[in-house]
Amino acid sequence: MVGSDERTVEPSSRLRLLAVHAHPDDESSKGAATMAKYVAEGAEVMVVSCTGGEAGSVLNPAMDKPEVRANMSEIRREEMARAAKILGIKHHWLGFVDSGLPEGDPLPPLPEGCFAVVPLEEPVGELVKVIREFRPHVVLTYDENGGYPHPDHIRCHEVSVAAFDAAAEPERFPEAGEPWQPLKLYYMHGFSRARMQLFHDALTEAGLDSPYAEWLDKWDPDRADVMERVTTQVDCGDYFEVRDEALKAHATQIDPNSRWFAVPLDLQRQIWPTEEYELVRSLVDSTLPEDDLFAGVREKVTA
Repeated sequence: MVGSDERTVEPSSRLRLLAVHAHPDDESSKGAATMAKYVAEGAEVMVVSCTGGEAGSVLNPAMDKPEVRANMSEIRREEMARAAKILGIKHHWLGFVDSGLPEGDPLPPLPEGCFAVVPLEEPVGELVKVIREFRPHVVLTYDENGGYPHPDHIRCHEVSVAAFDAAAEPERFPEAGEPWQPLKLYYMHGFSRARMQLFHDALTEAGLDSPYAEWLDKWDPDRADVMERVTTQVDCGDYFEVRDEALKAHATQIDPNSRWFAVPLDLQRQIWPTEEYELVRSLVDSTLPEDDLFAGVREKVTA
């Protein structure tokens, strides 16, 4: 299986960041403001979408039309292209098929040949090829739970970690190009209860409706907050508008009237202007906690 498009990058001394996601729209809901910030500062940023999102449902009532449902694959590619342009990033399709989110008890088997069930070496080899051509200094992916337990998100984690290690080993995937060693690997996590509670309280105090009350009521009190694992908070509030516009570009997946946009941007900047990450591998020295994904890397890259 061979991926496609917009992957060839001339060697340069610019900082480079690679974010690996499961589906189109994931890049806009997870770390988009961070990416826009680094693009604005002159870094090269690439997003890899492991699948085409073919199995996704239409989640925006305004887009729930027969002609949309019949052309989801093409439409989601068009949406991803618009989001990439808004964010200023490069984009690459890894080329695998969306596994879908199984439902039922017991859960049905995943479709044959989908991303979550193909032999691991296939997507690892494709991602190694991307890493060796783009030569990122920093790689972002999901944690071991996938942010949430979608089979493609969990497989994205497995593929990303394996490719981060394999890309530097000349005996692994020799046909994939010259070895390259990324310097840092970060995880992105799912929702933080602390963040949700802070927004809920701020909205309530301002006399505004909060969409988070039900989530907070159902939150398992024994569930650890992802903030306990966070090592790095990137101040990117100035790019929240860009993030939201990129998210809205995925019109089949995002209802512009949904809870995603319930908190006014000025309030977000005031009480939580950062995006969060967990540093899990580093070949450079940096002091935790960090406020920069390139901490320790900048000193090694000639400006």
